Amino acid sequence: MSVRELVVLGTASQVPTRHRNHNGYLLRWDGEGILFDPGEGTQRQMLRAGVAAHDLNRICVTHFHGDHSLGLAGVIQRINLDQVPHPVTAHYPKSGQRFFDRLRYSTAYRETVGITEAPVSEDGVLAKGSSYELEARKLSHPVESYGYRVVEPDGRRMLPDRLAAHGVKGPDVGRIQREGSVGGVLLEDVSEVRRGQRFAFVMDTRLCDGVYALAEGCDMLVIESTFLDEDTQLAVDHGHLTAGQAATVARDAGVRHLVLTHFSQRYGDHGGPSRSSEVESGGEFERQARAAGFEGELTVAHDLLRVPVPKRR
Repeated sequence: MSVRELVVLGTASQVPTRHRNHNGYLLRWDGEGILFDPGEGTQRQMLRAGVAAHDLNRICVTHFHGDHSLGLAGVIQRINLDQVPHPVTAHYPKSGQRFFDRLRYSTAYRETVGITEAPVSEDGVLAKGSSYELEARKLSHPVESYGYRVVEPDGRRMLPDRLAAHGVKGPDVGRIQREGSVGGVLLEDVSEVRRGQRFAFVMDTRLCDGVYALAEGCDMLVIESTFLDEDTQLAVDHGHLTAGQAATVARDAGVRHLVLTHFSQRYGDHGGPSRSSEVESGGEFERQARAAGFEGELTVAHDLLRVPVPKRR
C-alpha cells in the first residue's frame, strides 16, 4: 500500500530550543524516502519518529548553514552502520562541495555503502524515480540555496460510463491503457487526465521567482516562516520569509496544504520579544497566514508531526 506523508523531525531555525530540534523532514513517497535538510540531532529524531536508515533513498540539502546540514555526518554514518542495501543519493549545492566532503568524512568509520553524490548547479530536473521527478530551483539567501520539488507525472483515469458506451470491457481495458487504442476507440475517448501530485520544499530564502516556481500548483508546500510579519525587515536582511509572505505565496500558487516551519527562537522558549503561549504554540503564525488570505489546509509544524499529502481531487 502506497504511503505519501511528511514526517517532521525538527522545526527550529538557527538554534534548537527545548521543544524544537534543528531542521529535518522526511517525505515518504510510495516505497521511497527523501530526507530534507538534516540538521544537528536528526539521527535521534529519526529514532523517536520511527524512521530507519533503511527508509532513506535520497538526501536533499538546500544549503550549508548548520541548522540544515550538521546532521549529515550522523545520518551518513548510520546508513553505513546499518548497511543499507539500496542506493542512496545526496543532492546539495555544488558550491558547497567542500562542506559536504567535510561532513561525510568528519570522523573515522567503516564505509560500507556508496553514497552517490549528485550536486546541484542549476535549475531543472535532478532525477527520475519510479513515480516522481525531483526538480530544483535556486532561491535567494546569503549563501547559495536551492529548493526542491517532487512531481508525479500526470496519468489517466478510466471512466466506466465511457468504457461501457464504447463497448470496451474485460482485457480490452488494460489493452487500451497500454496501447492507446482498441478497435478504433482511443484512450482519450474513455478516460480523463489524472493530475499527478506535487510537493515542494522551500527553506531559507527571500521572496524570489524560485519560490513561486516551486510552489506552483502544489498539493503540499513545506516552507519556512522564520519570522512574524512585524519583523519583515529582519526577514529581508537575513534572507528569510515571514508567515504572511509564505502564506501569500501559497495563496497565489494554488497550494492545497501549507506547512509552516523553521521558526526563529525569538518567539519561543529562549525568550525574546514575545514569550506568549499563543506564539510558542504557533497560533500567531497561523493567524498571520490566514490574514494573508490563504484558505487551504494549514499546518504549523511541530517536531514528530506526521502530515499526509492530500489525496488527489
